Amino acid sequence: MSSQISPFEPLLKENYASLTTFRKSGVGVATPTWFAESNGIIYIYTDADSGKVKRIRNSGRVTLATCTAIGKVTGEAIEGKARIVGDQQEIERAEAALMKKYGLRRRLLYRLRRIAIRLRRGVSESIWR
Repeated sequence: MSSQISPFEPLLKENYASLTTFRKSGVGVATPTWFAESNGIIYIYTDADSGKVKRIRNSGRVTLATCTAIGKVTGEAIEGKARIVGDQQEIERAEAALMKKYGLRRRLLYRLRRIAIRLRRGVSESIWR
């Protein structure tokens, strides 16, 4: 068993995280989201045609902080890098992590046109661990 503490430790027991993505102008847009961790990586699902997907494709720069269901930030923001997940195995890993955390609530609320987003810590390509 690993003794390493996840950099996401403050987030992991929470149900919501405020994901801030950035427009080309540098202006941040925050959205409360469900999230789950698998192997030191945070996964979020969202609508494939959402604004956050467009912003992630443009830069990938994000912050993540604990928040309430309506988006009131309750914790310190963590800087990171996000990308859209394309690998089927990784998509399945993300789905399993979210299902484990949210169970039936996730199944009832999520529509078919969703895509997975993978978040990494820092602005470099290093994986959050």
